[in-house]
Parts: sequence; C-alpha cells; structure tokens
Amino acid sequence: MNRTGVIEPNARTAVPLPPATAHRGNLRLLEEPLTALFCSVRCPGGPILKTYDLARALRDAGAPVIGGFQTPMEKECLRLLLRGTQPVVVCPARGIGNMRIPLDWRAPLEECRFLVLSPFPSTRRRPTVQLAARSNDLVADLARRILIVHAAPGGKTEAFARKLAESGKPPLTLDSPANVNLMEMGARALSQVPDLML
Repeated sequence: MNRTGVIEPNARTAVPLPPATAHRGNLRLLEEPLTALFCSVRCPGGPILKTYDLARALRDAGAPVIGGFQTPMEKECLRLLLRGTQPVVVCPARGIGNMRIPLDWRAPLEECRFLVLSPFPSTRRRPTVQLAARSNDLVADLARRILIVHAAPGGKTEAFARKLAESGKPPLTLDSPANVNLMEMGARALSQVPDLML
C-alpha cells in the first residue's frame, strides 16, 4: 500500500484486486475465509426472521463476513455483526477517499477487525446501480462462500445469483418457500443456520 491508501498491485490478498483499490482498515482480513452476504431490497417475513438468526449465529461464531451492506436487511445484519468481535469487510458502492467513517465502524477499525474496500475513485461519492453491481462482483470474488438470504423474483439480486450459478459458483440460501427461485437455479438451501459453518 502506498501513502495515499491505495493498494499496490503486489499486495498479498486472496485474489487480485482492481488497480487503484483504496482501503481503510486491516487488509489482512482478505486472507480470512469470508462469507458474502446478500439480500434483495424487499424481503418477506420468513427469510427476515431467519436472517436475524443467521447474523447472530455468524457473530457468535466469530465468522468473517463481507458485503456491500446496501439494502435494509444487509444493513441490519451489519448492525448485528458489529456487536461481535469477528472480522467484517465492507465494500461500499462508492469511493471512500472522502468518506466519513460512521461512529459504529470506528471501534472495529481500531481493533483491526474491520476493512472498508473500494475500487472506485474518490470522485464517486454516491452509490449507483452500476457501482453496486461492480461492488457485488468484487464481494463475490473475495468470498469463500456466498449466501443470498433472499432474491426477489425478477430483481437484480436474482440476476446476480443466476450469474453466479452459471459461472460455477452457486450461492447458498435460506431454506424457505420464498427462495424456491434460488434453489431452482442450484443454490444449496441451509436447513439450519449452523449448516453455514460446515
């Protein structure tokens, strides 16, 4: 990493990062077995309750988690995860050069268990649909396993899940009638939250 906070091409990470990727926090967290977490903007009640249980289980197990944490359910998961001590990597759909660090991120950053990572220039200050798609791709590339707790039929998250399945990296999902669309494209359903730890 150079003095500007930009990761140099020879940095040791699990996968090659895009050029000029900026970060704040502990870059070594990318060497952890990260679980990526995704959810559509709209999520029905069944998966919501299971997702709360899942986030608590991940937190209590100290499992390292990565995500963009853009949608309401993803933000709720991040809020729960930050109450634990496990590593968390956030890939916002914007540049981070001028980003104000939220108060609840500061303690994990100081404890070296938090990383904010962005391949976008500082001039990209607001998330867009295109930046969110690129951020999701980066999250998926860096994760050991991908969990999509819900993908609304016909939505962007479902299209992302299909792309993952077609690339040979089918996601995991929660066992719920609301997630039949994901299971039909090859997602493995978790019958119990601890199954994710296997």
